[in-house]
Amino acid sequence: MPNLVSVNAGMPRDIAWNGVTIHTGAWKDPVDGPRLVRRLGLDGDGQGDTYGHGGPNRAVLVYQVESYEYWRRHFGRDDLRPGCFAENLTVEGLGDSEVCIGDRYRIGEAEFEVSQPRVTCFRAGLRIGEPELAALLVAHHRPGFYMRVITEGEIRAGDEVVRVATGHEQVTVAAVDALLYLPDPDVDTLRRALRIPALSPGWQGSLRQLLDEADHPDAAHGPAPDAGWTGFRDLQVTDVVRETSHVSSFVLASPEGARLPEAGPGQYVTLRLPGECGDLVRSYSLSAARPDGTYRISVKREPGGLGSGYLHDTVHPGTTLEVAAPRGEFVLDDGTAPVVLASAGIGITPVLAMLHRLAAEHSPRCVWWLHAARQPEEQAFAAETEALLSELPHVRTRTYYSAADGTCPAVDATPGRLTATHLADLDLPRDAVAYVCGPTGFMTDVTAGLVATGLDPRKIHTETFGALTAINPGVVRRPDLVPRVPPGPPGTGPTVSFARSGISAPFDESRANILEFAEACHIPTRWQCRTGVCQTCQTPVLTGEVDYAPSPLTDPPPGTVLVCCARPRSEIVLDM
Repeated sequence: MPNLVSVNAGMPRDIAWNGVTIHTGAWKDPVDGPRLVRRLGLDGDGQGDTYGHGGPNRAVLVYQVESYEYWRRHFGRDDLRPGCFAENLTVEGLGDSEVCIGDRYRIGEAEFEVSQPRVTCFRAGLRIGEPELAALLVAHHRPGFYMRVITEGEIRAGDEVVRVATGHEQVTVAAVDALLYLPDPDVDTLRRALRIPALSPGWQGSLRQLLDEADHPDAAHGPAPDAGWTGFRDLQVTDVVRETSHVSSFVLASPEGARLPEAGPGQYVTLRLPGECGDLVRSYSLSAARPDGTYRISVKREPGGLGSGYLHDTVHPGTTLEVAAPRGEFVLDDGTAPVVLASAGIGITPVLAMLHRLAAEHSPRCVWWLHAARQPEEQAFAAETEALLSELPHVRTRTYYSAADGTCPAVDATPGRLTATHLADLDLPRDAVAYVCGPTGFMTDVTAGLVATGLDPRKIHTETFGALTAINPGVVRRPDLVPRVPPGPPGTGPTVSFARSGISAPFDESRANILEFAEACHIPTRWQCRTGVCQTCQTPVLTGEVDYAPSPLTDPPPGTVLVCCARPRSEIVLDM
C-alpha cells in the first residue's frame, strides 16, 4: 500500500543566482504532525511564481522516494532528502509510469485528483545545485505530478495513500509529460489525453496545439522564416522619398530586376548596415510590398539613431543594402471579419502595408482605420492613406492629434490622444480582429481599451519594434536596463548580433550559452527551463550556426535556435 512519507512546506524566499534575485518557493522542509490542506494548497506553504505553480489545479506537488533513490545513484549524492525536489508530498509508490491523470487518492482526511505532470522549471535544479535537472526529469521519465484538492482536510506523514477512483482514458503522468516535451508525440495518445476532463486547462491547450500541428503539418509553424532567402542578400535602393521632415521611404529591389518574394502584409525586413564600430543590424517594417515586386520601408530619423541616421544621411538611389528576407507573425489574416487597424506615429508602417493589401483586393471587409499623430504636419502618409481608404466600400476612419491646437483639418479628426474612452465611443464590432502598432504605452492602452469594448483578446495583435517582453520566471523585477555591449575586454568568440535590440558584440567564451551572453548585454530574454526542454527561449535566427550543449530534447523548428543551450559556431544574427 502506498503511503505518505513526508509532508513538506515552505514560504517563498529570495535566492541570489547569476547576479539576479530569484523569488521562489522551491525550498520545502518536512513538517511535524498534521497539516491542513486546502483547495489552494497546504497551510504554511506558498509559491514564488504563481504563473507556473500553485492555484487550484496545482495545489500540491508529489514526488516519490523511489525517484529520490534513483537520483542519489545518478548524481552520486547522499544529501537528497524529502522536500529537495520542491514537492509538498513525498510518497512511497505512485510512480509516474503508473499513476494516471485523473486518478483520485484519499490521504488522511483529504481527497486529491491528479491534474498534470510537473512543469519544467529551472528552480528545481537551482534547489539542489544541478542545472540540467529540468531536462533530466523529462528525459528519465521521472517528473512528479500535481494534484488538485477535491476534499479539504488534515494529512500527516505515515498516512496511507488509497486510490478511490481511476482516471478516464488511463494515460499515465509520464506519458502525458512525454507528449509535451519529447519529440514525435503519439497522435492517438494525444487524442486520448485531450479526452481526460481532469487534465489541467493549461496542458489541454498545449496538447491541443500539438494535435493541430500533427493534423495540419504544413501549417504547423506558418510560413518558414526563410521562405524568401537564407541569410542576407544584396538589394538595391531604387528610390528615396521624403514623407515628412523626419520620415523617409526607401524602395528595395533585386539588382537583377527579378521580382522579390511576396511578403505578408505586416512583416518586417532586417538590414545589416556598415557602422564606424562594426556592422549595425536593424529591423524595419515593410510599409508596402509593391505590385512591381519591390519592397518599401519607411524609417523615422531617431535622435542619436545610428541605423536611421545612416539611412537618412547616406543612402540614395543606387545604394546596395544587405537585407534579410521578410519575416514576422504580425500579418493580416485572410478572414472576412471586420478589421481594426490602429497605429501611432511611425507605427503606421506595418498596418499601412495591411491597408495596401485590403485596397488592392477591394476587400468587402468592414475596416476601421485609427491613427494617432502629434499634429497634421507630422503625419506621414496622410494622402496615401486617404487614397487607399477610398478603394474600400466599408470603411470608418478616425485620426487623433495629441498636439493639436484645438482645431483639426478634417471631420474625421479629433484633438487629443487615442484613449479607451474614444474607443468606447466608436461602437466597434465585437467580432473584429485588431492590429495595433506604436509605442509600448500606446499599444498597452489601446489593447486594454479594445478588450473593454468587448473584443476578444485573442484577436488583438500587436507589433513591437524593439525587443519582446521578457519572460524570466521568478526573477525579482529590476529597473529597466538599457541594452549595451558588456563592459570590460571584448569576447573572443564569433560576433553575436541581437537585431531587435541593435546590439552586436563578440561572444564571451566564459558564458555557457547565448542566453547568458544576452543577459550580460541586458537584452530582454525569454526562458523557463534553461536546459532545452520547454522551447520558451526559441528565437528566430537570420544567419549563422550554433552548437548545442546540452542537446535539446526536441529540435526547434527550422530557422530558429534555443538560446538557453546554444553557443555560436559562426557569426550569428538573432531576432531578439
